[in-house]
Amino acid sequence: MKLIKAFWTKLKSPSKAALGIVLFMGFAGGLMFWGAFNMGMEATNTEEFCSGCHAPIVAEIQETIHYSNRSGVRAICSDCHVPHEWTDKIVRKVQASKELVFHFMGTIDTPEKFQERRAHLAEREWARLKANDSLECRNCHQFEYMDFSEQGSRSAKLHSTALANGEKTCVDCHKGIAHKLPDMHGVEGWQ
Repeated sequence: MKLIKAFWTKLKSPSKAALGIVLFMGFAGGLMFWGAFNMGMEATNTEEFCSGCHAPIVAEIQETIHYSNRSGVRAICSDCHVPHEWTDKIVRKVQASKELVFHFMGTIDTPEKFQERRAHLAEREWARLKANDSLECRNCHQFEYMDFSEQGSRSAKLHSTALANGEKTCVDCHKGIAHKLPDMHGVEGWQ
């Protein structure tokens, strides 16, 4: 106890040592917080984390070209649902925290409940992708690097005109590219 009192007395008196200790503790605490924060961010970007709540969806991805293809490049959940830029990633993680709250409240905590709300969740995700001009898609797919001669005539026409001019975005045509489309019967505005 004497040691703590002596340490506290030193800290209370204005000295260079106390200031140095406080600055060092603040710096060390900041580094530890930053490290833990980044570890948490990366831990929530893994397939294992996503499959904790979305196991059926993660299984669907394994049947698509984004998971298994001739080039060996594999996209995981966070590649398509979390922006790569740090500030955009933080915004998305804050938005996703609401999804965790709903999961723990029991709104989508079973596969049956998830399927019931799947159309609504898909519409929200499509709206988010449309609003950010399919940012996550464009992390990998860039118009400037597309070889239109290797695409079908319809795809080449659309990619070289409407999409390239910003009139449309990836999700306008590629809904269900990595997931099975939900049952949209009865959903307003769906053809």
